[in-house]
Amino acid sequence: MKAVAAGVPSLAPFFDENGGLGQDARIRSQSARGSLQQGDTPGLYGGSKQPTICDVEKLERFLTDPANERKAQAWARVLDITTDGIPAYLDRLTPVLLRHDTLVKNHDYKKGNAVPFDSLLQAGIAVLVDRQGQPTVKCSCGNPLRPFEGDTGRISVEFEDGNKEWAGFDRGSVVAVRPAPRALDRIALVDVENADRGINRPVGTTGGQDRAFDTRERRAVPNVAGTTFGDASRRLADKGLAVAFDGKGLPPDGARVTASDPPAGTELRFGEYVMLSVAGGDSGGSGGSGGSGGSTTPPDPGSSRPTDGPGSKPPSSSPPPSSTTPGSPAPPSSPPPSSKPPVTSTPPPADPPSTPPPPVTSSPPVTTSAPPPETSSAPPPVTSSAPPPSTPATSSAPATSEPATSEPTSSPPVTSTATTSTAAGSAPVTAAPVSSVTT
Repeated sequence: MKAVAAGVPSLAPFFDENGGLGQDARIRSQSARGSLQQGDTPGLYGGSKQPTICDVEKLERFLTDPANERKAQAWARVLDITTDGIPAYLDRLTPVLLRHDTLVKNHDYKKGNAVPFDSLLQAGIAVLVDRQGQPTVKCSCGNPLRPFEGDTGRISVEFEDGNKEWAGFDRGSVVAVRPAPRALDRIALVDVENADRGINRPVGTTGGQDRAFDTRERRAVPNVAGTTFGDASRRLADKGLAVAFDGKGLPPDGARVTASDPPAGTELRFGEYVMLSVAGGDSGGSGGSGGSGGSTTPPDPGSSRPTDGPGSKPPSSSPPPSSTTPGSPAPPSSPPPSSKPPVTSTPPPADPPSTPPPPVTSSPPVTTSAPPPETSSAPPPVTSSAPPPSTPATSSAPATSEPATSEPTSSPPVTSTATTSTAAGSAPVTAAPVSSVTT
């Protein structure tokens, strides 16, 4: 893992760094909740009033110059495009400044080929990001970038070739970026010279259409309990609030959110983190570009918050990670959670209805993440002709409601939760299952 300091020229760049293609800034790396960050995380990147931190037009002229055709071919292959598609591709990129020391797969140009190597880019380096917030080009040298595919918790950084260890470097606080689950229209930045000033930059623009906003303005945490993890993440991002995860993967988009910490209605500043508790959520993987999934184990009830950040180890009972893409649910080894309550049979009413009731199923109870429906009167006694399942299912619910689940008396309830990270010092909010015996 090679360290790349801001303002230090690359040894084998695609573009002559004396040409003024990009301009890095001198800033201190910011802390982040979790070593993996999605590309649409508010405040992940910085901006400046200086609109030309990266001269995209100059890079386009260089790569479309027939004299540089061989370099252009190698550059395009890394980004999986054709040389004819370079201009259109560059038009969709947006210049930003890194606010965190960021892991990437970098590429030098040697003997007509792009040579990949893992590198740690210092905060303050100017990069171009695509429409999903993924770094794709290092501005000062034009080197193409791809996502870091290793384990963010197991890196060894080499400081050499003029890249001396910078002030504030902390191996445990580096981040890797995963593509946002959706294409972005704009990127919410923080002014690296004035953290109270935010910048809304339309994707594909270089600063001329920036609109400033006040990052100190408070914004209420929306009620996301009962939604999916993907929907909750998008709603929080639209509010200017961040969601992180533990560095070993992220819950699948379809995982059901049971609670948030802080809870709905809490007012936070732009870019502050909210932790989501999910029912039946998976996390896993070693930080690969796909964001893999796998079963999780309930956290130790005595812990104050989930283990997060680089160096954290997955539960010993978790199976090996699979290879799913970010924003897509991992194929579970057991039936996924359902939003429907357990189906049981009830005694027939005094007067038979005009239409026959639906048939009673004998499938075992399934998990639910929504609170039970309200009734105006006490329900009749519930009976069931189906034998109790050998393994009961439980449910996680929003912090404001605790739905009951049916389970046999022979086995204790088993709960499963996955959490994402939030601001320092916060604790996961999980719902305690309430047990009842089916007779």
